[in-house]
Amino acid sequence: AATKLASAEKLMYFCTDQLGLEQDFEQKQMPDGKLPVDGFLLCVDVSRGMNRNFDEQLKFVSNLYNQLAKTKKPVVVVLTKCDEGVERYIRDAHAFALGKKNLQVVESSARSNVNVELAFSTLVQLVDKSRGKAKIIPYFEALKQQSQQIAAAKDKYEWLVSRIVKSHHEAWPNVSRKMQPAPEYQDYVYLEGTQKAKKLFLQHVQRLKQEHIERRRKVYLALLPQALDALVPDLDEIDHLSRARAEKLLEAKPDFLKWFVVLEETPWDATSHVDSADSERIPFDLLETPAAEQLYEAHLEKLRNERKRAEMRRAFRENLESSPFVTPGKPWEEARSFIMNEDFYLWLEESVYMDIYGKHQKQLIDRAKEDFQELLLEYSELFYELELDAKPSKEKMGVIQEVLGEEQRFKALQKLQAERDALILKHIHFVYHPTKETCPSCGACVDARVEQLLGSRFVRHRNPLPPEHADRINLVILGKDGLARELANEIRALCTSDDKYVIEGKMYELALRPIEGNVRLPVNAFQTPTFQPHGCLCLYNSKESLSYVVESIEKSRECAVGRRDNHAAQLPLTLVLVNKRGGGGG
Repeated sequence: AATKLASAEKLMYFCTDQLGLEQDFEQKQMPDGKLPVDGFLLCVDVSRGMNRNFDEQLKFVSNLYNQLAKTKKPVVVVLTKCDEGVERYIRDAHAFALGKKNLQVVESSARSNVNVELAFSTLVQLVDKSRGKAKIIPYFEALKQQSQQIAAAKDKYEWLVSRIVKSHHEAWPNVSRKMQPAPEYQDYVYLEGTQKAKKLFLQHVQRLKQEHIERRRKVYLALLPQALDALVPDLDEIDHLSRARAEKLLEAKPDFLKWFVVLEETPWDATSHVDSADSERIPFDLLETPAAEQLYEAHLEKLRNERKRAEMRRAFRENLESSPFVTPGKPWEEARSFIMNEDFYLWLEESVYMDIYGKHQKQLIDRAKEDFQELLLEYSELFYELELDAKPSKEKMGVIQEVLGEEQRFKALQKLQAERDALILKHIHFVYHPTKETCPSCGACVDARVEQLLGSRFVRHRNPLPPEHADRINLVILGKDGLARELANEIRALCTSDDKYVIEGKMYELALRPIEGNVRLPVNAFQTPTFQPHGCLCLYNSKESLSYVVESIEKSRECAVGRRDNHAAQLPLTLVLVNKRGGGGG
């Protein structure tokens, strides 16, 4: 065996990555001249090789050792490929070393990088006796330590990658340059190599891409129910269609492109669409996925349930309308057992039925009140014999209720006695103090209609009083058979001794001109040289007195037109119905 070697310009190899790429690594050549050999590593392959007999290999190794022994140089037996080692081969190799002057044996695996350095350090210790003795660690114990070391280095490297790489668009060359100064990168590459470091980087990038795709998928799936609600909200349109025909129907909708995008390449998550600026719209091929199919089926089920709930609402309303047990004012608790069944509870919450019942009750009560008001009008003679203050005694109320008690319209408000009594009192008040505010016809009240008609036919100026007479009001009171004179006397009784009257906190001088005769005569004219009217109160309490008012106004306007007096033609008018007992209503 030679103990001095020579090989001109022989390059030192650091790793398998160097093969074919020698220029990319450190150029370290073998020294010139003879290279002395201080020791030998005697390698024994303990794996199960193809077409190889281990006993013959061991015989060859034994002969080789005999040659090395002649050099008097230290020898360390290295068992290689222990990660695939055969237990018998390992035992035989140890027996061989023990029989050869107790040679040092190191169990190693280059693939797993286990005990590789230990083999060299053991040999160095034998060469240089001054060094401490190397501790020989069995393969499996060394493998455990190595695995723990690699796992720790891997965790640190993965942390480094996750801190630096935030986008799935990152490329290995750029990222590896950024990471080279980091000890986490250096330690892992030293233990596992560049290829494994790159593999972990690619796995991280792929994970980032999948997370990005999943985020987009969740957004699309969250948007899909809204799209289906907008495009196909009608169950009748899609209930009978197959999935393929339903998709064709969606494509035909005018707003289809507002919600969906049809891609030239599919599937969408394997194309550039995942990073497209137009990624807000749903890729149409997403509908082919199981998750989208489930959402489509859920949309169908929702529409079917909505239809069923609508049917339940309709059936419940019909039940209410046909049930003789549902009467005005009957509480829900009393009516529930008569109108509810198990099907109703299956489809809607009780609160929904209570809401429908409440609305139905309002309709029943309003209708019953209208019918009761008609009943009161039909029995108007019951209310003629009351005192002037229109406050019936308990006895009178008892008589009224006794007379009306047999009427179904009276009985309909049996559960609303307080409201029924209030309607009776309100009706009595209206009979004796009729105004449009208390009229049971409300907006259809004749007085209110007359005001509307008059307001639409005659122009009313905001300030009919001339500025120079702003503190004086000249008022014509028109009414036959003493109506004008009586009201004028009542108004004067409310004035001060000098005919002053306070309106909304302001004092006015009030001049009254009651007219009861033919307005064509000068003595009954609306306007005189000393009296310029600012308004007219038209009083009536019968058809005859109303006819007099109408004729008088027409005659007065004819006279005003003849005189070309625009002020008299546009004189503000107020029509007043005078009660026979002296009250008034306008």
